[in-house]
Amino acid sequence: MGIEIFDLDLMYILLLMGVGICAGFVNTVAFGGSLLTVPALIFVMDAIPNINLPPGSGVTNMANGTNRIAIFFQNFSAILGFRSKGVSNFRHAISLTVPAVIGATIGAFIGTEIPDKAFKPILASVMVTMLLLALFNPTELLQKKVNPSGTQHKIITAIALFFVGIYGGFIQAGVGLLVIATLRILDGGDLVITNAHKVFIIFFYTIVALGIFISKGQVNWVLGISLAIGNSTGAWIGSNFAVKMGDKYIKVVLIIAVIGSVSKLLYDTLKVYGVV
Repeated sequence: MGIEIFDLDLMYILLLMGVGICAGFVNTVAFGGSLLTVPALIFVMDAIPNINLPPGSGVTNMANGTNRIAIFFQNFSAILGFRSKGVSNFRHAISLTVPAVIGATIGAFIGTEIPDKAFKPILASVMVTMLLLALFNPTELLQKKVNPSGTQHKIITAIALFFVGIYGGFIQAGVGLLVIATLRILDGGDLVITNAHKVFIIFFYTIVALGIFISKGQVNWVLGISLAIGNSTGAWIGSNFAVKMGDKYIKVVLIIAVIGSVSKLLYDTLKVYGVV
């Protein structure tokens, strides 16, 4: 019996590592990897008996918190990957990160309390909006119409990243597109630089969000570290891919990630309400 349980646990650990590699790659060159990892964590937690859940918390809350371990290591790996290719501007990235960290603190507290049934419909609604943004790509037009400078520019960018941080601390899944859209519209720059700033911002606000989930007991370290190994590997591969292939291929991955993510969320939402 002990060998069977060990084999079962090892199978799930290898599953999480494999999913993590895919998610780390997608998150680094685009977004949406958490829409692979969170369902995978929920599946594993449901399958393994005697998962300890804090009072008032569900499997979704635990998966949401545990996923942050992988996000932390994934983005750290991605930062190193971009830096190894000479793509980094930490001074500017820090100024972009501060408002996102403040927002993520609020969002993480919300994320520890959100009921399971409310999680997926909210996320699906946001992702539909992101899909339209990605497909019709209004960023170039908006850059021409909305081009604040000086103090006004900094204030508008900070406010936008504050609200992005709330969402990221709350759910995380799909936040990459919100960061990309915000930086493309308000900060300019090509997608390679934008992706480098994106992983920097997410890395630092994840430190705060993870701490909050840990304080609520909504983290499983064994599953989280297993997933993190895969995410970090995929992130390193993705950061090198992003620099080597440039804007054109990142946009393709971005659109594919949006379509796949929205399709999965809509299906899960309809399933919750018994439509499918």
